[in-house]
Amino acid sequence: MSQKAIGLGLLWIISTIANADYVFNMTPGITQISQGIHQLHMTIFWICVVIGAGVFSVMFYAIFWHRKSRGVTAAHFHENTTVEIIWTLIPFTILILMAVPAARLLIKMNDTKTDSDLSIKITGHQWYWEYEYLGEGVRLFSRISTPQDQIQNRDIKNEHYLREVDTPLVLPEKKKIRFLTTSNDVIHAWWMPALGVKKDAIPGFINEAWAIIEKTGIYRGQCAELCGALHGFMPIVIDVKPEAEYQAWLQSQKAMNQP
Repeated sequence: MSQKAIGLGLLWIISTIANADYVFNMTPGITQISQGIHQLHMTIFWICVVIGAGVFSVMFYAIFWHRKSRGVTAAHFHENTTVEIIWTLIPFTILILMAVPAARLLIKMNDTKTDSDLSIKITGHQWYWEYEYLGEGVRLFSRISTPQDQIQNRDIKNEHYLREVDTPLVLPEKKKIRFLTTSNDVIHAWWMPALGVKKDAIPGFINEAWAIIEKTGIYRGQCAELCGALHGFMPIVIDVKPEAEYQAWLQSQKAMNQP
């Protein structure tokens, strides 16, 4: 093996380690929906932690202090109505405490038709995304732009390896945006964690989602449905701009699309 190949291999290992993002929790995101999902997730997580700690504490206590080697004999009883009522009411109460906020969030997530400012039709293709600004006459095609030298391990992988595109989806901040997802071939899934949006793109069907993006910036996602050989090469990039900059960009796109 040549020294150049060894050097590139070491650089690839170092760059991979440096760019690794060791995150073990959901992202809070930048929308009310994504933050609500994160809050609900953490609430149910801590409820489960408390239940697990309580159940295992009682179990370990019983195993240790009531073991046979200490001369303890098992009690014999049958059909205790009070105990049965208690262990029915406690799980029922816990489930209600979980279900109420979950139902409220689901209702809010599915409110796609109320006062939307912009509708984007998202079509999945093997293997790229198509974005149509409904009513504006603007259509974009977004494909991965990671250089082949990086993909084939001939060059150092950059910070956004496999997560960069030639044409991002441009959106305005603080506007209600309605997303309509579908597919031209197989099932894809449009997943943008920062927005709290993950919708399947199914041929012949339209799935809906919405978001109000509170902060400008670049946000990245990817296809989350195994859709073929290049499934891992369908990144999503959103460029969120202030309203004035977005309108200027939109007008420039309209001018470009005019015959």
